[in-house]
Amino acid sequence: MSYTNSYTTPHPRYVTNPRSISSTSTPDITDAKSRFYNQSLDQSSMVNLNSSWVNYKGAWFTTVFMILCLKMFFSIIPGISSEASWTLTNLSYNTGSFIMFHWVQGIPFENNQGAYDGLTLWEQIDGGIQFTSTRKFLTAVPVVLFLLSTHYTHYDFVTFLINFTFTAIALIAKLPQMHGVRVLGINKNDLE
Repeated sequence: MSYTNSYTTPHPRYVTNPRSISSTSTPDITDAKSRFYNQSLDQSSMVNLNSSWVNYKGAWFTTVFMILCLKMFFSIIPGISSEASWTLTNLSYNTGSFIMFHWVQGIPFENNQGAYDGLTLWEQIDGGIQFTSTRKFLTAVPVVLFLLSTHYTHYDFVTFLINFTFTAIALIAKLPQMHGVRVLGINKNDLE
C-alpha cells in the first residue's frame, strides 16, 4: 500500500494499526505523544493571559504587599494576639495560594480553544518549565512566611504543627513530581 496523498492519508506513526489504512478512513489517534504534541501546539499558539501576569514587574511586590495587608488586618482585630495573627496570616496565604495556583483548572478566557482546560495555574506558569525565577519566588514565599510565623509564635508546638501542615501542603503541590498529578483523583477533570 502506498501513500499517494499526504494530506488525506495519515502518517503511519499516528495510526494504531497501519494495515487498516484505507484512502477514506480517518486515523485513530490514541498515541499519548501525539496528544501531547497537539496540546503543546495549542498552548504555544498564543500568550496565556491567565499565567503571564506572574512574570510582570509588580507581581512579586503585590504578593509581599498582600501578605503585609493580611498581617495588618489580623493584627487590628481585637482579641487576636500577635502570635495568632502570624499563624492566621500563614494559614490565609497558604490556603489562598493553594486554591489559586493548585486547585482551579483552566482559564477564564474563551480564546484558547481549551488548550489549558486540564491544567492548574501552577502548571501553566512559564509553560510548565520548572525552577524558573517566578516559581522559585512563589516557592520561597511560603517557606519565609513559615519561618516568620514560627519565630513570632515563639516556637509553640501547637502553632508550629498548624503552620507546618499548611506550609507542607502548599509546598508539596509545588514539587515538579506533582506536575499534572491529582492525588486520589481529587480535582480530576473529565478530560483526563
